[in-house]
Amino acid sequence: MTNHRPTLRSVQAPSAVVMIRPLFFSTSKDAAQSSSRSLIGESQKDIDFAEQAYVEISAAADELSRHGVDVHLFEDKSRDTPHSVFLNNWLSTHAGGYVTIYPMQAESRRKERRSDVIELLKSEYRVQDVVDFSELEDEQQFLEGTGAMVFDNVERVVYAVPSSHANQQALEQFCDHFKYEPVIFEAQHTDGKPVTHTNEILCIGTGIALIGSDLITDPAKKAEILRRLERSGRQVVQLSNEQIEACAGRSIELHSKTEGLLLAMSEGAYSSLYQDQIDLIEQSTKIVQLKLDTIEQAGGSARCAMAGIHLNLREVEPELETEAT
Repeated sequence: MTNHRPTLRSVQAPSAVVMIRPLFFSTSKDAAQSSSRSLIGESQKDIDFAEQAYVEISAAADELSRHGVDVHLFEDKSRDTPHSVFLNNWLSTHAGGYVTIYPMQAESRRKERRSDVIELLKSEYRVQDVVDFSELEDEQQFLEGTGAMVFDNVERVVYAVPSSHANQQALEQFCDHFKYEPVIFEAQHTDGKPVTHTNEILCIGTGIALIGSDLITDPAKKAEILRRLERSGRQVVQLSNEQIEACAGRSIELHSKTEGLLLAMSEGAYSSLYQDQIDLIEQSTKIVQLKLDTIEQAGGSARCAMAGIHLNLREVEPELETEAT
């Protein structure tokens, strides 16, 4: 196994994240489609799931902190936002001091956007501008953050599978604003259902890329994407359909102040990997496993449960000394 030593900060891997710890989490993938939600009539099983999600996010935040990642942990006490844990859909940050807010498809999920998170970023980091695309919801154009898009910040490329969660016009508007090249491709699961979020099948790190390329429907586009990733100098780890189902694609690379590059993934994702894949990944980054069984039942995983902070910390100005008169 590679001896992972602290490295210089990576433009791909953030050294801090924001996470939301929910009190009223739901495992139902349809729960966020309604405009409101009540605990009336909920079973004990539903309540148990919510408590388990609270524990999982708490433990995941502690584990990341233990490995040298700064975690800003917020709490959600609202019954109306059962999927608020997946804040990566409405929020992302970018080098140069930019915070982006995204248009969400489900009306209830729009309630997840929090001014206190934005204010925290402004107070502790150098924020030049908050770019708000949420008005595109009025035009039925949705672009759900780093669920809909997977960034290659080194090559300035955005990979995206078009869907109701990733409108092509909204994507092009984002890329025009931030000067990214869009690479758009179709993908579907083995049962014929379309891939709805790009991060289901693609994770890009500093020296590695995990991809379920068999789900890309166009062979020419598949070859182009694999060629791009390889030419960027990354080791490409091919994920099987079963590994995609285990959320291996929904991993996220982070940077630890003490340990260097880390790849955060769920325990289920890790257990789906073959040893040769683990060995390949650990040539450049250390794997950190997070227990996210309950979170994954709602369709998300490690990548979805955190928003990376690609911003510079504000410089602390020394207090002026005053002379006694």
